[in-house]
Amino acid sequence: MVSMMIADEKPQPQLLSKKAACNSHGQDSSYFLGWEEYEKNPYDPVANPGGIIQMGLAENQLSFDLLEAWLEANPDALGLRRGGASVFRELALFQDYHGMPAFKNALARFMSEQRGYRVTFDPSNIVLTAGATSADEALMFCLADHGDAFLIPTPYYPGFDRDLKWRTGAEIVPVHCTSSNGFRVTRAALDDAYRRAQKQRLRVKGVLITNPSNPLGTTSPRADLEMLVDFVASKGIHLVSDEIYSGTAFAEPGFVSVLEVVAARRCGNAATDDDGLSERVHVVYSLSKDLGLPGFRVGAIYSSNAGVVSAATKMSSFGLVSSQTQHLLASLLGDRDFTRRYLAENTRRIKARRDQLAEGLAAIGGIECLESNAGLFCWVNMRGLMRNAPSFEGEMELWKKVVFEVGLNISPGSSCHCREPGWFRVCFANMSAKTLDVALQRLAAFAEATVVVEGRGPAARRVLGPARSMSLPIRFSWANRLTPASAADRKAER
Repeated sequence: MVSMMIADEKPQPQLLSKKAACNSHGQDSSYFLGWEEYEKNPYDPVANPGGIIQMGLAENQLSFDLLEAWLEANPDALGLRRGGASVFRELALFQDYHGMPAFKNALARFMSEQRGYRVTFDPSNIVLTAGATSADEALMFCLADHGDAFLIPTPYYPGFDRDLKWRTGAEIVPVHCTSSNGFRVTRAALDDAYRRAQKQRLRVKGVLITNPSNPLGTTSPRADLEMLVDFVASKGIHLVSDEIYSGTAFAEPGFVSVLEVVAARRCGNAATDDDGLSERVHVVYSLSKDLGLPGFRVGAIYSSNAGVVSAATKMSSFGLVSSQTQHLLASLLGDRDFTRRYLAENTRRIKARRDQLAEGLAAIGGIECLESNAGLFCWVNMRGLMRNAPSFEGEMELWKKVVFEVGLNISPGSSCHCREPGWFRVCFANMSAKTLDVALQRLAAFAEATVVVEGRGPAARRVLGPARSMSLPIRFSWANRLTPASAADRKAER
C-alpha cells in the first residue's frame, strides 16, 4: 500500500514535446483574439444583425462572380476532364512534388503578366507550397538557422511572428518606421536594426518586406527598393519580398517587383552580379489575395538560387498543392483573355471598395486614413478617439470598445508591431458594400458619442467628451472584457 502511494506521488512524465507545450505560436495576440470573438458572434444581416463584422480578414471576395462565370463556361476544368476525356485516374495518383508542368508554366506567365512583363519568371525556379505561409516558413528554414535573425520593417503582418519563428527558431528584429514619412523604410532605420541585432548577438541573415505592404496598403517606391537592394548587397545578406498583394495595386505609383530592381542593377553595371546578389533575392507569391482563393492553398517561392530551390522543393513534400487544384488552375490561368480581363476588373473593384471605406472614414471625426494604392485594407489613425494622451494602453482600451461595443473586428497597430499607438488595420474586401456601410454607420455613431464640439465659429474644436450610448437600430450585448483564448487553432489569414 505504501509503495503504491509512493509510486502515485511520482511526477508524471511530460507527454508533449517542448514545441507543443510552449506558448510561442503568437495566438495570444490581439490580432488572433479579435478573430476568436468574431467567430463566437458573426454578423449576418438577417440572422444576426447585431453580430461582429469581420474587418480583420484580408480576403478578396469582390470578384467571385468572374471566377464562377469562367467555371460555368469551362466545365472540363472543374469536372476533371481534358478535351472531354476524364483525367481522374491521372490526378488521383501521386504527383511529383516538383509540381505539374502545365500549372507551373501557367503560374509563371500569370506572375509575369501581373508585372507587365517587366520581369519574367522561369518555371524551373518556382517551388509550389501550400499557401504563402508555407512559402515564408520554408524560406526561413532554407536561409536561417535557429537563432539567426531577419530584419522586418514595421508595421508588419502579425502572422509573421508565427510563420517565420514558431517552428524555425529564427528571430525577427523590427526595423522601426514612423508616420512622419508614411512609414517608409529608411537606410537609417535599417542600420539601426542591424546594430540592435548585433548587440543581441544575433546573426542577421536577411531582410523581409511585404510589397505591397500589409498592413499599410502601399506599394514600395522604386527608390526604396533600390535602397533595400543596396543594403543587402553591402551586408552580403538575403532579401525576401513577399508579393502576394502584387495584383491588387489600383493607383499610382504602381507595383514594382524587387526583381525588376535587381535586373536593372545587373544591366546597369555588369560587375555588380559578381557579388551573387541575384541568388540572394527571393520572392513569395500566392493566389490567395489576387484571385481570392485562400482555401485552395496555393503559394510559391521564386528564387534563382539553385540550392534554395532544391531544398525548398524537398520541404514542399510536407505541404503539397493537390493535383486537382493544379489541374483546375492550370486551365484558368492558361486562359490569357480571362486573366487580363480579371486583373483589370478586380483592381477596379478593389479601388471602388477602398474609396468607399476611405471616404466614409474621412467623414467621421477623429479618424484619418493613410493614403494607399494597393491591398485589401486601410491603415487607419484612430488616436483621435482615445480619451487620454495616445498610449498602447489607450489603444487596447479603444480596440476592446470597437470590438465589443461597436461590433467591428479590426486589428490594432500594436499587433503589427507599430511603435505609434492609435493605428489600426481595417479590411474592406471581404464583405458586401452594404455590410461596409453598416460598419461605417456603427463607427460614425461611436465617434459621435465620443467626440463633442467645444465653442463656436473658428474657435470651435472637437474634443473627447463623455461616452454616450449609441443611437443605432442594432443592440449590442457583448461582454466588457476579452474571454480566454481556446486551445483550438484559429483560422489563418494567409
